[in-house]
Amino acid sequence: MDFRSPQPIIDALRERVEHGIFGYTRPPEGLSVAVITHLRDEYGWSIEEEWIVWLPGLVTGLNLACRAVGEDGDEVLSAVPVYPPFLSAPRNSLRNLVTTHLVDDGDRWVFDFNGMERAITGRTRLFLFCNPHNPVGRAFSREELSTVAEICLRHRLFICSDEIHSGLILDSDKKHTPLASLSSEIAAHTITLLAPSKTFNIPGLGCSLAVIPDPGLRGRFCSAMSGIVPSVNVLGYAAALAAYRDCGAWHRELLEYLRGNRDLVHQAINSIEGLSMHHLEATYLAWIDTRKSGLHDPPLFFEKAGVGLSRGSDFGDSGFVRLNFGCPRAILTEALDRMAAACNTIVS
Repeated sequence: MDFRSPQPIIDALRERVEHGIFGYTRPPEGLSVAVITHLRDEYGWSIEEEWIVWLPGLVTGLNLACRAVGEDGDEVLSAVPVYPPFLSAPRNSLRNLVTTHLVDDGDRWVFDFNGMERAITGRTRLFLFCNPHNPVGRAFSREELSTVAEICLRHRLFICSDEIHSGLILDSDKKHTPLASLSSEIAAHTITLLAPSKTFNIPGLGCSLAVIPDPGLRGRFCSAMSGIVPSVNVLGYAAALAAYRDCGAWHRELLEYLRGNRDLVHQAINSIEGLSMHHLEATYLAWIDTRKSGLHDPPLFFEKAGVGLSRGSDFGDSGFVRLNFGCPRAILTEALDRMAAACNTIVS
């Protein structure tokens, strides 16, 4: 996001810098407790400290999950459109990517559960899941999550659930549900990836975690780390502790501001001829349908108009662009005005 990070994080970093020694380290005292308390208070999910594996980044966790489950040549399933590292991690791990498609039901993006089942074969071992979803902005309901879990359990798939946007639920009538919190059986088959980076705007500090209740799965995950995954750095740990422990008020203010930005984007995009988007329940990312615009290369078209958007094909679904509205409203308004003006040149 294009916002200043919370003051408690800045203060914690300043204090850590004043220490003046930046060697290898372990998680600071209180960090695991802060994470455990956060997950319990925010989502009603009780975890144990030994379930936590610290990582220098969430994308690292996606790749480790692919290495930890199955063998070379096995399949990893994911639902597109989805965050690009979901599509590259299987190949990085000598696994074969298999995809199913989220579908537009006219109001929102939903799972095609029949299509998901058809995509699973005898060599499918892992489902990479994004909850809340990047880029379509869904906060999946408990019923939807239960169906995903039931399908995976029935086909004996493990699940890697990326829940990095769990702190960015924008609809006040919705709440994030960790997939692994549904039951002990589901938890035993799930790697949950979390980080303070998106919610508290500290991605460059590189501190993430995996929550893996099953000791066997956790052992395979940790073995996959050996020799290739570095430890989290001292500043990342310091920032994570401050984020989980001291930034609740900042977080509440952030969500209120993002709701206003979300509503502004929704109204503006749906008023531009040829563009449309569904209501976003979560994240600060708008998934914009450009298929009726007649544009041959929408990202390039908008870049020439002075607006940088993510290319839909990178997420596995061309005809779309992704807009990040985690920024000051004045900048967002200018971007939306430029998009509207550019599209008006086509109409005229």
